[in-house]
Amino acid sequence: MTAKTMLMRLMGALTVAVLLVAACGGAATPQTVEVTRIVAGTLERVVVTAPPQTVVVTAAPAPTQALPTGQGEPLLAGVDKKFDGVTLKMATIGGGQYEAMYESIKDWEAATGAKVEIVYKGDGFQIDQKLKTDFAAGTADYDVVWDHTSFFSQYVNFLEPLEGYFSPAELADFSPAIIKGSTTDGHLWLIPRHADISVIHYRKDLFDDPKNQTDFKARYGYDLKPPETWKQVYDQSEFFTGKLPGMYGTEFAGKEEALTGRFYEILKANGGNFFDENWKPIFNNEIGVTTAEFFRDLYKNKLVPPDTTSLLWDGVANNFCQGNIAVHNEWFGWYSYFQDPKNCKVAGQFDLVRQPVGLSGSIHSGWAGAHAFSITKTSQNKEAGAALIKFLTSEKIMYEEAQLGFLPVRDSVWSRMIADAASSSNPLDKKRLEIAQTAIANDFFTPPLIPEWIPFSNIFYPKLQAIILGDVSPKEGLDQAAADTEKLMEEAGYYNK
Repeated sequence: MTAKTMLMRLMGALTVAVLLVAACGGAATPQTVEVTRIVAGTLERVVVTAPPQTVVVTAAPAPTQALPTGQGEPLLAGVDKKFDGVTLKMATIGGGQYEAMYESIKDWEAATGAKVEIVYKGDGFQIDQKLKTDFAAGTADYDVVWDHTSFFSQYVNFLEPLEGYFSPAELADFSPAIIKGSTTDGHLWLIPRHADISVIHYRKDLFDDPKNQTDFKARYGYDLKPPETWKQVYDQSEFFTGKLPGMYGTEFAGKEEALTGRFYEILKANGGNFFDENWKPIFNNEIGVTTAEFFRDLYKNKLVPPDTTSLLWDGVANNFCQGNIAVHNEWFGWYSYFQDPKNCKVAGQFDLVRQPVGLSGSIHSGWAGAHAFSITKTSQNKEAGAALIKFLTSEKIMYEEAQLGFLPVRDSVWSRMIADAASSSNPLDKKRLEIAQTAIANDFFTPPLIPEWIPFSNIFYPKLQAIILGDVSPKEGLDQAAADTEKLMEEAGYYNK
Protein backbone atom coordinates (compact mmCIF):
# COMPACT_ATOMS: atom_id res chain seq x y z
CA MET A 1 0.00 0.00 0.00
CA THR A 2 1.41 3.39 -0.93
CA ALA A 3 1.68 6.25 1.55
CA LYS A 4 -0.87 8.20 -0.48
CA THR A 5 -3.37 5.33 -0.40
CA MET A 6 -2.86 4.96 3.35
CA LEU A 7 -3.54 8.65 3.76
CA MET A 8 -6.72 8.56 1.72
CA ARG A 9 -8.10 5.60 3.61
CA LEU A 10 -7.23 7.11 6.97
CA MET A 11 -8.87 10.44 6.15
CA GLY A 12 -12.00 8.60 5.05
CA ALA A 13 -11.93 6.57 8.25
CA LEU A 14 -11.62 9.66 10.42
CA THR A 15 -14.66 11.30 8.85
CA VAL A 16 -16.79 8.19 9.18
CA ALA A 17 -16.03 8.30 12.92
CA VAL A 18 -18.36 11.35 13.22
CA LEU A 19 -21.27 8.96 13.30
CA LEU A 20 -19.65 6.91 16.03
CA VAL A 21 -19.09 9.88 18.34
CA ALA A 22 -22.60 11.24 17.83
CA ALA A 23 -24.17 7.87 18.50
CA CYS A 24 -22.50 7.19 21.85
CA GLY A 25 -24.07 9.81 24.08
CA GLY A 26 -26.44 12.71 24.61
CA ALA A 27 -30.21 12.60 24.84
CA ALA A 28 -31.92 9.36 24.00
CA THR A 29 -33.10 10.52 20.60
CA PRO A 30 -31.78 9.83 17.10
CA GLN A 31 -28.81 11.99 16.13
CA THR A 32 -28.71 13.62 12.69
CA VAL A 33 -25.26 14.68 11.58
CA GLU A 34 -23.56 15.84 8.39
CA VAL A 35 -20.47 13.86 7.52
CA THR A 36 -17.94 13.65 4.74
CA ARG A 37 -17.70 10.36 2.93
CA ILE A 38 -15.60 9.25 -0.01
CA VAL A 39 -17.85 7.87 -2.72
CA ALA A 40 -16.48 6.65 -6.06
CA GLY A 41 -13.24 8.47 -5.35
CA THR A 42 -14.77 11.88 -4.63
CA LEU A 43 -15.80 13.72 -1.48
CA GLU A 44 -19.50 14.08 -0.74
CA ARG A 45 -21.28 15.72 2.21
CA VAL A 46 -24.19 13.58 3.35
CA VAL A 47 -26.69 13.68 6.21
CA VAL A 48 -27.07 10.50 8.24
CA THR A 49 -29.21 9.52 11.20
CA ALA A 50 -28.15 7.12 13.93
CA PRO A 51 -30.09 5.90 16.98
CA PRO A 52 -28.67 6.66 20.43
CA GLN A 53 -26.18 4.31 22.10
CA THR A 54 -25.63 2.54 18.78
CA VAL A 55 -22.32 2.07 17.05
CA VAL A 56 -22.87 2.07 13.28
CA VAL A 57 -19.82 1.56 11.10
CA THR A 58 -19.74 2.07 7.36
CA ALA A 59 -16.30 1.37 5.98
CA ALA A 60 -15.04 4.08 3.65
CA PRO A 61 -13.98 2.71 0.24
CA ALA A 62 -10.46 3.39 -0.89
CA PRO A 63 -10.42 6.64 -2.88
CA THR A 64 -9.02 6.78 -6.38
CA GLN A 65 -7.95 10.40 -6.38
CA ALA A 66 -5.76 12.43 -4.08
CA LEU A 67 -7.12 14.99 -1.65
CA PRO A 68 -5.35 18.31 -1.03
CA THR A 69 -2.69 18.15 1.67
CA GLY A 70 -0.45 20.71 3.36
CA GLN A 71 2.60 21.87 1.43
CA GLY A 72 5.93 23.04 2.72
CA GLU A 73 6.62 23.51 6.41
CA PRO A 74 3.75 22.94 8.89
CA LEU A 75 1.99 26.19 9.74
CA LEU A 76 1.56 28.07 12.99
CA ALA A 77 -1.64 29.88 13.93
CA GLY A 78 -2.62 32.42 16.58
CA VAL A 79 0.48 34.58 16.12
CA ASP A 80 -0.95 37.26 13.80
CA LYS A 81 -2.06 39.68 16.50
CA LYS A 82 -0.34 41.46 19.38
CA PHE A 83 -1.53 41.15 22.99
CA ASP A 84 1.08 43.29 24.71
CA GLY A 85 0.59 43.47 28.47
CA VAL A 86 -1.87 40.55 28.61
CA THR A 87 -1.15 37.70 31.02
CA LEU A 88 -3.11 34.52 30.43
CA LYS A 89 -3.57 32.06 33.25
CA MET A 90 -3.79 28.41 32.30
CA ALA A 91 -4.81 25.24 34.11
CA THR A 92 -3.77 22.16 32.20
CA ILE A 93 -2.79 18.52 32.22
CA GLY A 94 0.80 17.63 33.06
CA GLY A 95 3.15 14.72 33.36
CA GLY A 96 4.84 12.40 30.88
CA GLN A 97 4.46 13.23 27.20
CA TYR A 98 2.01 16.05 27.90
CA GLU A 99 4.78 18.43 28.94
CA ALA A 100 6.49 18.75 25.56
CA MET A 101 3.87 21.05 24.04
CA TYR A 102 4.25 23.69 26.74
CA GLU A 103 7.86 24.36 25.75
CA SER A 104 6.52 26.02 22.61
CA ILE A 105 4.51 28.61 24.57
CA LYS A 106 7.55 30.88 24.82
CA ASP A 107 7.43 31.22 21.02
CA TRP A 108 3.82 32.37 21.21
CA GLU A 109 4.75 34.84 23.92
CA ALA A 110 7.56 36.25 21.77
CA ALA A 111 5.28 36.60 18.75
CA THR A 112 2.30 38.19 20.55
CA GLY A 113 3.80 40.06 23.48
CA ALA A 114 1.51 38.22 25.91
CA LYS A 115 2.57 36.10 28.86
CA VAL A 116 1.25 32.71 29.90
CA GLU A 117 1.21 31.64 33.54
CA ILE A 118 0.45 27.96 34.07
CA VAL A 119 -1.19 28.10 37.48
CA TYR A 120 -2.02 24.40 37.75
CA LYS A 121 -0.89 21.11 36.26
CA GLY A 122 -2.18 17.69 37.24
CA ASP A 123 -3.39 14.45 35.72
CA GLY A 124 -6.74 14.43 33.98
CA PHE A 125 -8.69 13.39 37.05
CA GLN A 126 -7.01 15.91 39.30
CA ILE A 127 -7.73 18.78 36.95
CA ASP A 128 -11.30 17.60 36.46
CA GLN A 129 -11.81 17.80 40.21
CA LYS A 130 -10.14 21.21 40.37
CA LEU A 131 -12.31 22.61 37.59
CA LYS A 132 -15.52 21.34 39.17
CA THR A 133 -14.52 22.72 42.57
CA ASP A 134 -13.39 26.10 41.27
CA PHE A 135 -16.35 26.55 38.95
CA ALA A 136 -18.79 25.73 41.75
CA ALA A 137 -17.06 28.11 44.15
CA GLY A 138 -16.65 30.89 41.58
CA THR A 139 -12.86 30.88 42.05
CA ALA A 140 -11.78 29.87 38.55
CA ASP A 141 -9.41 32.78 37.87
CA TYR A 142 -7.76 31.24 34.80
CA ASP A 143 -8.44 31.83 31.12
CA VAL A 144 -7.53 28.64 29.25
CA VAL A 145 -8.14 25.15 30.60
CA TRP A 146 -7.39 21.61 29.56
CA ASP A 147 -10.58 19.81 28.61
CA HIS A 148 -11.66 16.41 27.31
CA THR A 149 -14.53 15.03 25.28
CA SER A 150 -15.42 12.75 28.20
CA PHE A 151 -15.51 15.59 30.75
CA PHE A 152 -16.64 18.82 29.11
CA SER A 153 -20.38 18.19 29.40
CA GLN A 154 -20.04 18.92 33.14
CA TYR A 155 -18.55 22.37 32.53
CA VAL A 156 -20.58 23.94 29.72
CA ASN A 157 -22.25 26.48 32.03
CA PHE A 158 -18.79 27.81 32.88
CA LEU A 159 -17.20 27.77 29.44
CA GLU A 160 -17.17 30.26 26.60
CA PRO A 161 -18.71 29.06 23.30
CA LEU A 162 -15.91 29.03 20.75
CA GLU A 163 -17.68 29.27 17.41
CA GLY A 164 -17.30 33.04 17.51
CA TYR A 165 -13.51 32.76 17.79
CA PHE A 166 -12.85 29.96 15.29
CA SER A 167 -14.08 30.34 11.72
CA PRO A 168 -15.25 27.39 9.60
CA ALA A 169 -12.04 27.76 7.59
CA GLU A 170 -9.95 27.46 10.76
CA LEU A 171 -11.83 24.32 11.78
CA ALA A 172 -11.85 22.69 8.35
CA ASP A 173 -8.60 20.78 8.87
CA PHE A 174 -9.79 19.16 12.12
CA SER A 175 -11.40 15.72 12.15
CA PRO A 176 -15.17 16.25 11.87
CA ALA A 177 -15.58 13.34 14.31
CA ILE A 178 -13.85 15.19 17.10
CA ILE A 179 -15.37 18.59 16.32
CA LYS A 180 -18.81 16.97 16.44
CA GLY A 181 -17.89 15.30 19.71
CA SER A 182 -16.90 18.74 21.06
CA THR A 183 -20.25 20.32 20.26
CA THR A 184 -23.47 20.27 22.25
CA ASP A 185 -26.59 22.43 22.14
CA GLY A 186 -25.33 24.06 18.96
CA HIS A 187 -22.13 25.40 20.55
CA LEU A 188 -18.50 24.43 20.16
CA TRP A 189 -16.97 24.15 23.62
CA LEU A 190 -13.45 22.86 23.04
CA ILE A 191 -10.72 22.66 20.42
CA PRO A 192 -9.02 19.26 20.21
CA ARG A 193 -5.33 18.77 20.91
CA HIS A 194 -5.05 15.07 20.09
CA ALA A 195 -7.24 11.98 20.08
CA ASP A 196 -6.50 8.58 21.49
CA ILE A 197 -7.67 5.01 21.41
CA SER A 198 -5.89 2.04 22.89
CA VAL A 199 -3.87 -0.71 21.27
CA ILE A 200 -2.41 -3.94 22.61
CA HIS A 201 1.33 -3.76 23.27
CA TYR A 202 2.92 -7.19 23.61
CA ARG A 203 6.48 -8.30 24.27
CA LYS A 204 7.53 -9.62 20.90
CA ASP A 205 10.77 -10.98 22.30
CA LEU A 206 8.78 -13.20 24.67
CA PHE A 207 6.16 -14.22 22.11
CA ASP A 208 8.85 -15.17 19.54
CA ASP A 209 10.85 -17.31 21.97
CA PRO A 210 10.66 -20.94 20.70
CA LYS A 211 10.50 -22.45 24.18
CA ASN A 212 7.65 -20.12 25.17
CA GLN A 213 5.81 -21.07 21.99
CA THR A 214 6.21 -24.79 22.67
CA ASP A 215 5.28 -24.54 26.34
CA PHE A 216 2.28 -22.32 25.68
CA LYS A 217 0.80 -24.64 23.06
CA ALA A 218 1.31 -27.65 25.30
CA ARG A 219 -0.53 -25.88 28.13
CA TYR A 220 -3.37 -24.15 26.27
CA GLY A 221 -3.75 -26.13 23.07
CA TYR A 222 -3.30 -23.27 20.62
CA ASP A 223 -0.41 -21.26 19.23
CA LEU A 224 1.14 -18.37 21.11
CA LYS A 225 0.39 -15.34 18.95
CA PRO A 226 -0.79 -11.73 19.34
CA PRO A 227 -4.13 -11.90 21.19
CA GLU A 228 -7.31 -11.70 19.15
CA THR A 229 -9.72 -12.21 22.06
CA TRP A 230 -9.77 -11.10 25.69
CA LYS A 231 -9.82 -14.78 26.67
CA GLN A 232 -6.45 -15.14 24.95
CA VAL A 233 -5.20 -12.08 26.85
CA TYR A 234 -6.14 -13.85 30.08
CA ASP A 235 -4.40 -17.10 29.04
CA GLN A 236 -1.26 -15.24 27.99
CA SER A 237 -1.27 -13.23 31.21
CA GLU A 238 -1.46 -16.44 33.19
CA PHE A 239 1.36 -18.00 31.16
CA PHE A 240 3.80 -15.08 31.36
CA THR A 241 3.32 -14.13 35.00
CA GLY A 242 6.58 -14.94 36.76
CA LYS A 243 8.42 -15.88 33.54
CA LEU A 244 10.93 -13.18 34.40
CA PRO A 245 11.64 -11.79 37.88
CA GLY A 246 8.91 -9.35 38.85
CA MET A 247 6.92 -9.93 35.66
CA TYR A 248 3.11 -9.85 35.57
CA GLY A 249 1.07 -11.01 32.63
CA THR A 250 -0.94 -7.84 32.17
CA GLU A 251 -2.25 -4.75 34.00
CA PHE A 252 -4.86 -2.01 33.88
CA ALA A 253 -5.32 1.41 35.40
CA GLY A 254 -7.19 0.54 38.57
CA LYS A 255 -8.97 3.64 39.80
CA GLU A 256 -11.15 6.62 38.83
CA GLU A 257 -12.54 7.05 35.33
CA ALA A 258 -9.57 5.11 33.99
CA LEU A 259 -10.91 1.93 35.59
CA THR A 260 -14.49 2.70 34.54
CA GLY A 261 -13.31 3.11 30.95
CA ARG A 262 -11.31 -0.09 30.89
CA PHE A 263 -14.35 -1.97 32.18
CA TYR A 264 -16.54 -0.17 29.65
CA GLU A 265 -14.53 -1.18 26.60
CA ILE A 266 -14.47 -4.87 27.55
CA LEU A 267 -18.16 -4.70 28.54
CA LYS A 268 -18.94 -3.33 25.06
CA ALA A 269 -16.74 -5.96 23.41
CA ASN A 270 -18.69 -8.60 25.33
CA GLY A 271 -21.93 -7.23 23.87
CA GLY A 272 -23.04 -5.19 26.90
CA ASN A 273 -23.42 -1.54 27.84
CA PHE A 274 -23.80 0.68 30.88
CA PHE A 275 -27.29 1.99 29.99
CA ASP A 276 -30.29 1.01 27.91
CA GLU A 277 -32.08 3.42 25.57
CA ASN A 278 -33.99 4.89 28.52
CA TRP A 279 -30.81 5.49 30.57
CA LYS A 280 -31.57 2.65 32.95
CA PRO A 281 -28.41 0.88 34.19
CA ILE A 282 -27.98 -2.60 32.70
CA PHE A 283 -24.34 -3.32 33.56
CA ASN A 284 -25.38 -5.67 36.38
CA ASN A 285 -26.78 -8.25 33.97
CA GLU A 286 -25.05 -11.50 33.04
CA ILE A 287 -22.68 -9.80 30.59
CA GLY A 288 -21.67 -7.24 33.19
CA VAL A 289 -21.04 -9.88 35.84
CA THR A 290 -18.88 -11.87 33.43
CA THR A 291 -16.89 -8.74 32.62
CA ALA A 292 -16.39 -7.95 36.31
CA GLU A 293 -15.24 -11.53 36.92
CA PHE A 294 -12.53 -11.04 34.29
CA PHE A 295 -11.05 -8.12 36.24
CA ARG A 296 -11.48 -9.87 39.59
CA ASP A 297 -9.81 -13.06 38.39
CA LEU A 298 -6.79 -11.22 37.01
CA TYR A 299 -6.23 -9.72 40.46
CA LYS A 300 -7.26 -12.76 42.49
CA ASN A 301 -4.84 -14.99 40.58
CA LYS A 302 -2.03 -12.42 40.88
CA LEU A 303 -1.70 -11.85 37.15
CA VAL A 304 -1.59 -8.06 37.65
CA PRO A 305 0.52 -5.97 40.05
CA PRO A 306 -0.69 -5.97 43.67
CA ASP A 307 -1.00 -2.16 43.70
CA THR A 308 -3.29 -2.17 40.65
CA THR A 309 -6.14 -0.32 42.36
CA SER A 310 -3.84 2.63 43.07
CA LEU A 311 -2.45 2.96 39.54
CA LEU A 312 -3.33 5.50 36.84
CA TRP A 313 -1.83 6.03 33.39
CA ASP A 314 1.68 7.05 34.39
CA GLY A 315 1.97 4.09 36.75
CA VAL A 316 0.90 1.40 34.32
CA ALA A 317 3.01 2.93 31.53
CA ASN A 318 6.06 2.85 33.78
CA ASN A 319 5.44 -0.80 34.66
CA PHE A 320 5.44 -1.75 30.99
CA CYS A 321 8.41 0.51 30.31
CA GLN A 322 10.45 -1.23 32.99
CA GLY A 323 9.82 -4.63 31.42
CA ASN A 324 7.44 -5.88 34.09
CA ILE A 325 4.39 -6.55 31.86
CA ALA A 326 4.00 -9.03 28.99
CA VAL A 327 0.68 -7.87 27.46
CA HIS A 328 -0.38 -4.28 27.94
CA ASN A 329 -3.48 -2.43 26.68
CA GLU A 330 -2.31 1.16 26.29
CA TRP A 331 -3.00 4.45 24.52
CA PHE A 332 -1.13 5.13 21.28
CA GLY A 333 0.22 8.33 22.81
CA TRP A 334 2.94 6.52 24.82
CA TYR A 335 4.59 5.10 21.70
CA SER A 336 7.68 7.31 21.48
CA TYR A 337 8.22 7.03 25.24
CA PHE A 338 8.22 3.25 25.01
CA GLN A 339 10.60 3.39 22.04
CA ASP A 340 13.18 5.51 23.86
CA PRO A 341 16.02 3.19 24.99
CA LYS A 342 17.26 5.84 27.41
CA ASN A 343 14.05 5.56 29.43
CA CYS A 344 12.47 2.21 28.58
CA LYS A 345 13.86 -1.29 28.84
CA VAL A 346 11.29 -2.55 26.32
CA ALA A 347 12.36 -0.22 23.48
CA GLY A 348 12.52 -2.27 20.29
CA GLN A 349 11.17 -5.37 22.04
CA PHE A 350 7.41 -4.90 21.68
CA ASP A 351 4.86 -5.02 18.89
CA LEU A 352 1.30 -3.78 18.50
CA VAL A 353 -2.00 -5.38 17.59
CA ARG A 354 -5.58 -4.11 17.39
CA GLN A 355 -7.56 -4.45 20.61
CA PRO A 356 -9.23 -7.87 20.96
CA VAL A 357 -12.85 -8.85 20.57
CA GLY A 358 -14.90 -9.94 23.54
CA LEU A 359 -17.59 -12.57 24.00
CA SER A 360 -19.65 -10.92 21.27
CA GLY A 361 -17.24 -12.50 18.82
CA SER A 362 -17.15 -9.43 16.60
CA ILE A 363 -16.91 -6.22 18.67
CA HIS A 364 -13.40 -4.94 19.36
CA SER A 365 -12.69 -2.78 22.37
CA GLY A 366 -12.50 0.89 21.37
CA TRP A 367 -13.09 3.35 24.22
CA ALA A 368 -11.74 6.65 22.90
CA GLY A 369 -11.78 10.41 23.24
CA ALA A 370 -9.83 13.61 22.68
CA HIS A 371 -7.79 15.96 24.84
CA ALA A 372 -8.57 19.59 24.15
CA PHE A 373 -8.56 23.20 25.36
CA SER A 374 -11.42 25.50 26.40
CA ILE A 375 -11.83 29.14 27.48
CA THR A 376 -13.55 29.97 30.76
CA LYS A 377 -16.62 32.17 30.67
CA THR A 378 -15.09 34.42 33.34
CA SER A 379 -11.92 35.09 31.35
CA GLN A 380 -11.21 38.77 30.71
CA ASN A 381 -8.87 37.87 27.85
CA LYS A 382 -10.94 35.58 25.66
CA GLU A 383 -9.51 36.75 22.33
CA ALA A 384 -5.96 36.19 23.57
CA GLY A 385 -7.04 32.83 24.99
CA ALA A 386 -8.42 31.81 21.60
CA ALA A 387 -5.14 32.87 19.95
CA LEU A 388 -3.17 30.70 22.41
CA ILE A 389 -5.43 27.72 21.67
CA LYS A 390 -5.04 28.31 17.93
CA PHE A 391 -1.29 28.24 18.43
CA LEU A 392 -1.27 25.11 20.62
CA THR A 393 -3.52 23.22 18.19
CA SER A 394 -1.87 24.56 15.04
CA GLU A 395 -0.47 22.27 12.38
CA LYS A 396 3.13 22.79 13.49
CA ILE A 397 2.62 22.15 17.20
CA MET A 398 0.28 19.23 16.55
CA TYR A 399 2.82 17.71 14.16
CA GLU A 400 5.48 17.96 16.85
CA GLU A 401 3.17 16.27 19.37
CA ALA A 402 2.27 13.59 16.85
CA GLN A 403 5.94 12.74 16.51
CA LEU A 404 5.86 11.82 20.21
CA GLY A 405 3.19 9.24 19.46
CA PHE A 406 -0.08 11.12 19.94
CA LEU A 407 -2.81 10.65 17.32
CA PRO A 408 -3.40 14.02 15.61
CA VAL A 409 -6.82 15.48 14.88
CA ARG A 410 -5.85 17.48 11.77
CA ASP A 411 -5.96 15.86 8.34
CA SER A 412 -2.86 17.78 7.26
CA VAL A 413 -0.90 16.34 10.18
CA TRP A 414 -2.05 12.82 9.35
CA SER A 415 -0.73 13.49 5.84
CA ARG A 416 2.70 14.40 7.16
CA MET A 417 2.84 11.54 9.66
CA ILE A 418 1.98 8.89 7.09
CA ALA A 419 4.51 10.34 4.65
CA ASP A 420 7.12 10.19 7.41
CA ALA A 421 6.22 6.60 8.31
CA ALA A 422 6.56 5.48 4.70
CA SER A 423 10.29 6.18 4.83
CA SER A 424 10.92 5.10 8.43
CA SER A 425 13.55 2.45 9.12
CA ASN A 426 11.28 1.04 11.84
CA PRO A 427 8.37 -0.95 10.31
CA LEU A 428 6.38 -0.47 13.52
CA ASP A 429 6.08 3.27 12.82
CA LYS A 430 3.98 2.50 9.76
CA LYS A 431 2.16 -0.47 11.29
CA ARG A 432 1.14 1.72 14.21
CA LEU A 433 -0.64 4.17 11.91
CA GLU A 434 -2.34 1.37 10.01
CA ILE A 435 -3.70 -0.08 13.26
CA ALA A 436 -4.84 3.39 14.34
CA GLN A 437 -6.60 3.80 11.00
CA THR A 438 -8.48 0.53 11.47
CA ALA A 439 -9.35 1.21 15.10
CA ILE A 440 -10.62 4.74 14.51
CA ALA A 441 -12.68 3.62 11.52
CA ASN A 442 -14.25 0.59 13.15
CA ASP A 443 -13.84 0.54 16.94
CA PHE A 444 -14.01 4.18 18.12
CA PHE A 445 -16.62 4.92 20.79
CA THR A 446 -16.76 7.58 23.48
CA PRO A 447 -18.48 7.36 26.84
CA PRO A 448 -21.99 8.80 26.86
CA LEU A 449 -21.63 12.54 26.28
CA ILE A 450 -23.70 13.51 29.31
CA PRO A 451 -22.84 15.64 32.36
CA GLU A 452 -23.39 12.61 34.58
CA TRP A 453 -20.57 10.54 33.06
CA ILE A 454 -17.98 11.42 35.70
CA PRO A 455 -20.49 11.40 38.61
CA PHE A 456 -21.56 7.98 37.35
CA SER A 457 -17.94 6.86 37.16
CA ASN A 458 -17.40 8.05 40.72
CA ILE A 459 -20.22 5.75 41.78
CA PHE A 460 -19.09 2.83 39.64
CA TYR A 461 -15.34 2.52 40.03
CA PRO A 462 -15.23 2.11 43.85
CA LYS A 463 -17.73 -0.75 43.53
CA LEU A 464 -15.59 -2.35 40.83
CA GLN A 465 -12.51 -1.91 43.01
CA ALA A 466 -14.32 -3.72 45.83
CA ILE A 467 -15.11 -6.55 43.41
CA ILE A 468 -11.50 -6.73 42.23
CA LEU A 469 -10.20 -6.82 45.80
CA GLY A 470 -12.66 -9.57 46.74
CA ASP A 471 -14.64 -7.48 49.23
CA VAL A 472 -17.95 -8.20 47.46
CA SER A 473 -19.07 -10.64 44.80
CA PRO A 474 -19.34 -9.34 41.22
CA LYS A 475 -23.13 -9.54 41.23
CA GLU A 476 -23.51 -7.88 44.62
CA GLY A 477 -21.12 -5.05 43.76
CA LEU A 478 -22.73 -4.36 40.39
CA ASP A 479 -26.22 -4.45 41.88
CA GLN A 480 -25.17 -1.84 44.44
CA ALA A 481 -23.65 0.33 41.72
CA ALA A 482 -26.77 -0.03 39.55
CA ALA A 483 -29.07 1.04 42.40
CA ASP A 484 -26.94 4.12 43.13
CA THR A 485 -26.70 4.92 39.42
CA GLU A 486 -30.45 4.73 38.93
CA LYS A 487 -30.89 7.18 41.79
CA LEU A 488 -28.34 9.53 40.20
CA MET A 489 -30.08 9.43 36.84
CA GLU A 490 -33.53 9.86 38.40
CA GLU A 491 -32.41 12.94 40.32
CA ALA A 492 -30.91 14.31 37.12
CA GLY A 493 -34.32 14.06 35.46
CA TYR A 494 -33.64 11.38 32.87
CA TYR A 495 -36.77 9.40 33.69
CA ASN A 496 -39.05 12.43 33.48
CA LYS A 497 -38.19 13.20 29.87
